[in-house]
Amino acid sequence: MNNLSIKYTNDKIETTVKYGINNVPYISIDRLEKTGIVINGFSTRLGGVSTDHLSSMNLGYKRGDNPDNVTKNHKLIADAIGFDYKRLVTSDQTHTTNVLVVTSKDCGKGITIPRDYSDIDGLITNESNVPLVTYFADCVPLYFVDPVKKVIGLSHSGWRGTVGKIGKKTIETMTAHFGSNPADMIVCIGPSICCKCYEVDLDVAKEFMNAFPDSYEQMLKEKQDGKYQLDLWKANEQVFLEAGVKTDNIVVTGICTCDNKDILFSHR
Repeated sequence: MNNLSIKYTNDKIETTVKYGINNVPYISIDRLEKTGIVINGFSTRLGGVSTDHLSSMNLGYKRGDNPDNVTKNHKLIADAIGFDYKRLVTSDQTHTTNVLVVTSKDCGKGITIPRDYSDIDGLITNESNVPLVTYFADCVPLYFVDPVKKVIGLSHSGWRGTVGKIGKKTIETMTAHFGSNPADMIVCIGPSICCKCYEVDLDVAKEFMNAFPDSYEQMLKEKQDGKYQLDLWKANEQVFLEAGVKTDNIVVTGICTCDNKDILFSHR
């Protein structure tokens, strides 16, 4: 299927590794492409110009990298997927549940022009040729496509965002602004840390017990040392179900960033 050796947590492969201009690889979620209204890509560590521990496709301006390298990396990955990098609209992630409606007037913000917004972990739009960009290294990417109203969204959901249910907040914002129906939506949980690799302390576990009183046992596994393994994928699935998304319309890529840290960025 592809040349990259990706480890999956299950046998149901929902993604394809594609190679764009300059042979830059990216991971595409098949179900989103099949809607016919969106193209998507999750970058790997490969195909960029950054060096040392950031090699090579570093897209973070706050990681100590040469800004020119980061901008060039954005152009490389945008060219590979099929976007104009000057039209990218980027988030300003601070682990909030804030979702911003963006338009063509926002294109370039965070890349070629400064952002005039802050504390934004989710982006939605109903305009074509407005590529949405969020950043990850273990946190959960949440993709949203409403093929009926032709609205898309992309949100960053770490443990704080998951407890705050940013997935539901994104869907509610799509509904409020564009009349989307959650039952029509295709939603995806992108490459991120899996339950086996994600250990948390009791204080974080209690946040999930409070946020998901009827289902936290599905996402938390207590260990003998008083710590817990946390399943952010299962938690976000629950968030989607609470928001009214159909079970069959929820896609979990099954790609763990920690298990694949040779080709994907991970903080662990």
